[in-house]
Parts: sequence; structure tokens; C-alpha cells
Amino acid sequence: MTDKSKMIGALRDWRGPFRAGLVAAGIVATPALAVPPGDLPFGVYDPNGTFADDPGVAIEHLFLPWEDVFLPSLIDADNYALARGRTVLVTIEPWTWSREERTSAEALRTGIVSGEYDNYMKVICETLNLFQSPVTVRWAHEMEDVSGQFIWAGWDTVTYIAAYRRMVDICRAAAPDIQYMWSPLGREDLADYYPGDAYVDVIGLSVFGLQPWEQAVVGRAQSFREILGPRYDRALPFGKPIVVAELGYVGDADYVLRWENEVRQDIADFPELRAVVYFNQQEVYPWPDGFGYPDWQVTNNILE
Repeated sequence: MTDKSKMIGALRDWRGPFRAGLVAAGIVATPALAVPPGDLPFGVYDPNGTFADDPGVAIEHLFLPWEDVFLPSLIDADNYALARGRTVLVTIEPWTWSREERTSAEALRTGIVSGEYDNYMKVICETLNLFQSPVTVRWAHEMEDVSGQFIWAGWDTVTYIAAYRRMVDICRAAAPDIQYMWSPLGREDLADYYPGDAYVDVIGLSVFGLQPWEQAVVGRAQSFREILGPRYDRALPFGKPIVVAELGYVGDADYVLRWENEVRQDIADFPELRAVVYFNQQEVYPWPDGFGYPDWQVTNNILE
């Protein structure tokens, strides 16, 4: 038996609370829905397994809170993706998902600099190194967001870049074949947070469309192209492949149909766009201006 096989076996024998937020990596599936039409590779964050049996899905997206990830669930997730011929995108969030137990932004910064959190990244990446599926790691995304959602967002750029590089270096030592996605929200200042070509294989962006908010704040509904366009243009100068790492849209039937027919088809002006990954879950942080928690799930995203 190889060392890798022994490690996988040990993880499978480990029993403990399931806290990875993966819902058994979608093992309990609901009826499959067709992905939006088009040829661009399509992925999903799909904790409830809505797209479990859809052959059109090419990327399985996982979210991990590094303080309380249940490592055996990652092996389950690899098996799940492998059985479906999917690659794996892993977003590692440097906190706990228990809001009452989260540290402060300052404590996180200090802990990263001191090495207090090095082992969190190391252990996760050692487990990802066991994967048979190709893996891309996305650490501390949307770092230029100013909404207050993430304790790692809005740091001074020097501090963030140093932290990002440190985590990539740790992960590379543990898992040399993993790719890395640097994933800003897409704001005007995203370039200030760029960690350098040696630390980025692909750039991820976030694109969400909420028709009621757009009508109230922008004055009209927007399209996928309108929201993606400026963000894509800001990422393009780095010369890296671009992925929409988080995608969601909520509105009336016509609005949703328009987005569905754009996200994988109307992309001729975006030659470096390599994939879109849908966030098939309800929002976990309130939308600005009192618009609550949009439900991006494709079973619920059409408003009556």
C-alpha cells in the first residue's frame, strides 16, 4: 500500500463532527437540472446536490472554513468529483463558520504573520494532495470588498499580498501539483492586491445579478455582460486565464432567461474567460440597501 493510500485510509477511519459545510459533498442528490446552454465550461457550488447527475457540470466548487474543516469529507468530495469527471475548485476561507467564535481582522493578520495559522493551511493542502481530481485553490477571496463581510478584506495591500504569498508557499510545499486562483471581487482597485505572476495561475471574479436591487439602485436591470465587462477588463492586463468563480442571478422569468442565455454563450468579447461557476445556495450575507438574502439556487431564483 502506498503512503497516499494509507493516509486516505486513515482519514476515512477518522470519525468526528461533520463541519465542512459540504453536506456530504452532495452525496444526497435532488433531481438534476440542465446547466445553462453553451460551450463554456460550467461549474457549481452545489452543497445540496442539485446538479449531482448533470453531465454538463465540469467543476465542483467547495468552500472550506480553515478553522473547523472536517478533513475526511474532502476525500468524499474528491470521490464525488472523480466519479463525475469534474475538476475541483476549493475556496479556503481563513476563519471559522461559527460567527460567535470568529476572530477579528487584526487577530487574523497578527496570527498569519506569527505563523499561528500555518498549520491550518498545511493540513488542508496535505489532504488536497491526496486528491485524484485536479485541484485549484482559492484563498481569501474578494479581498478588496468593502462591505464588511470578510475579516480578510480591506486590509492594506502590502499585508494582504504577504499573507496570500505565505499561504500559497505553504500549500505548494504540501501539494506541488495544485493550481492557485487569485480571486478579487472585481472592484476598481483590484490591481493593488495582485500578488505577482508567480503566485497566480488563474484569476477568479464574482458576478451576481439581483434584478430588484438593480431596478431600485441602478435604475434598470443589468445583464451578465454589463456586470462582468468592467471586472474582466481590470483583470485582463495580468495575462492570466479568467474564471467567474461565483455566479448568481435572481429576478423575474425574463431576467433569469436572459442571464442563462448569456453566461455560456454571449462571450465572444471575453476570449480569456475559461469557465463560470454557479453559487447554488442562498446568500449568507445581507445584500446592500436592505435587499436581504437573495436565494441564488436555480430552483428558487425566479421571482414571482
